Amino acid sequence: MLLSLPEDSQPVKDMFERFFAAESPTTRVRAAEPLGFDPALWRDLVALDAPFMRLSAEAGGGGMSLFDATVMMEQAGRRLAAAPLAESLVALRILGEVGGEAAREWIEKLRDGKTMLSLALKPVTDGKPQLVPGGAVAHGILVLDGEQLFIETPETALDAPLTLGGNALGTFKPGQGKRIPLGTNADAAAIYAAGIEEWKLLTAAALGGLADEAIKMAAAYATERVAFGQPIGTYQGISHPLANDIIDADGIKLLLWRALRDLSDGKPEAGAVISEVFWWAARTANISVAHALHTFGGYGLTNEYDIQLYHRRAKSWAQAYGNPEAELTRAGRRLYQNEAASLPDPGLVEIDFAAPDTSNNALAEETRAVFASVIDPARHRLGEHNFESFSWDVHQALGKAGLLFPQWPVKWGGRDADEESARAANAVWHEVGWAGSPRGTTGLAANMIMKFGTPALQDEVLLSFAQGKATVCLGYTEPSGGSDVFAAKTRAVRDGDDWIINGQKMFTSGAEWASYVLLLTRTNPDVPKHKGLTVFLVPLNLPGIEIHPVHTFMDERTNATFYADVRVPDRYRIGEVDGGIKCMSASLSEEQGGSTYHYQIHEMLDAITCWAATEERDGMPFMQHPGTLTSLAKAHAAALISEGLCARALWTRIAREPDQVYGPASKIFSTQAFIDYSAELVDLAAPHSLIRGKTGLGVVEKGYRHSTATSIYAGASEVLRSMIAERRLGMPRSRA
Repeated sequence: MLLSLPEDSQPVKDMFERFFAAESPTTRVRAAEPLGFDPALWRDLVALDAPFMRLSAEAGGGGMSLFDATVMMEQAGRRLAAAPLAESLVALRILGEVGGEAAREWIEKLRDGKTMLSLALKPVTDGKPQLVPGGAVAHGILVLDGEQLFIETPETALDAPLTLGGNALGTFKPGQGKRIPLGTNADAAAIYAAGIEEWKLLTAAALGGLADEAIKMAAAYATERVAFGQPIGTYQGISHPLANDIIDADGIKLLLWRALRDLSDGKPEAGAVISEVFWWAARTANISVAHALHTFGGYGLTNEYDIQLYHRRAKSWAQAYGNPEAELTRAGRRLYQNEAASLPDPGLVEIDFAAPDTSNNALAEETRAVFASVIDPARHRLGEHNFESFSWDVHQALGKAGLLFPQWPVKWGGRDADEESARAANAVWHEVGWAGSPRGTTGLAANMIMKFGTPALQDEVLLSFAQGKATVCLGYTEPSGGSDVFAAKTRAVRDGDDWIINGQKMFTSGAEWASYVLLLTRTNPDVPKHKGLTVFLVPLNLPGIEIHPVHTFMDERTNATFYADVRVPDRYRIGEVDGGIKCMSASLSEEQGGSTYHYQIHEMLDAITCWAATEERDGMPFMQHPGTLTSLAKAHAAALISEGLCARALWTRIAREPDQVYGPASKIFSTQAFIDYSAELVDLAAPHSLIRGKTGLGVVEKGYRHSTATSIYAGASEVLRSMIAERRLGMPRSRA
């Protein structure tokens, strides 16, 4: 796994970050309007050989990987570079691949810093005009007519209509200028088509940079601007949309990296992911910059403020190709109808999402064998994601083999497994369909004990956890507190070497199975609420504890738990007295970063595609209907982004990189995607999707009901959005 910028790509980012900051400030962007072209910037780019960097070394170029080209384009987008860089990169790469004398002559001609070559984004038909990015300043336009590539040189400069976002759009009427044929390469159409796919990726990268910069501009303004006596960033109506937007902007980069990785690996779905990231980048840039402009209020509408420059370009760069939403239908055809696509060679791609290899890993094979020896499909509840599916015999069989927590030290019942082997073993749980929810809550408590518990407590409980003899449930939420767990009123009062606990907890899921509850208590009522908390591991067999079932419409049981004069020895205290905030922060960060809801979205997609094989919609096969393909592609893209965000949270821990609240970010996106797309998939297959069941479309119905509560688990999304705004965007605290 590698989910941070590779070391070899860092100099590319640094160089172009400095270059565009210096050579494309907003004063220069404004000066380039209304046309949207800065001749001096273009000369400087040519001097750097930037347009030639995707051209092969054999053809006189830099041979830059497509990954590094997207790194460059992200920086160009961040500074709204007024030059047709993406179009030139692609056009020059096509010239190098086609070869021939005419191509070589144009490559050399373009080195003067004055001659411009742009790219018609759609195959041409004589007399049918199309708008060409950079066409208004181009001396030549690369076109595909039928199976033949040409450079068409306009007799006069193209008309340059006043447009939404500049980018030197010119009205090109094919066939009215001189045409220079580019050889007779039989694969010309495929080379051109691959070039257009590359242009989509480069444009998506630029939109990602644009969106990220606009969001940060808005966050900075919201921190400074005061209204009603407070910085406007304290208002959740301002901070929460921006928090969502920065997560979605991260999704652009991660989905872009996924597309590049899939291209490098030759995966069949690579073409579909290109279409999805192009749509997602256009959609996210548009929404993010709209929120950013709104943050500036009336000032954002004025020409003096820079945010309007971002707003207009966010809605125009991708649209030069047409409606980005149409890419979803294309993605659907590529995913579900095996539509072929000509794709670019990305070159070196070091980014690696690396789903663990469960087929060639000894620990995974051993885990699979234990499951096979104990699982009885007729008796055990597979494919369910709740505590009711728990079974002691399965849990203890895994514990006996040291496979509940294989990454733990041997002394505590683990296997000292390396990270990759532990991931592979854990992936088998999803493969088998065994949720084993108490393992998650027990592991969370155990990690807290490893970090903050005394050696005596560690020796007492950790081995029993790993051996499957004991489990832990979580006692955080209270009836009056909801997601504000730090408002806990359950009291713990010192009495010699013991503590006396009184209070009530709500939604203590798994308490009916658990041996202990990880209990958050108030030990000092006279200090701010987050300072007077202490965490205990409370044995549930102590006198004074009652467990009352609470049933939900997701067919799940949770519990209300009551504590009346429960005497707990001090050895069960975790961390310092009144130091619970430190323990809880570490615990919640881990819980929020472990989302696996993308698995369930994929399961729902599989269920619908299987069901749809013999279905029709509006007189055509269900899987050929554009509405079907669009809905499925949206859900597929969301699942990939969710997976990427969760993988990044894990990678940050593995690589010990600074954590910019990536766990909460993954949790916000994953749960909202699960909620949104389970609802959309129910709609797509309605009314058949209304019938409950454990197979077929029952998976969709069950997923919809399960999704509803996920934005509440492990901290409500509203609380997490405030965390993102504060810790990622530097906005003021939005809670008292």
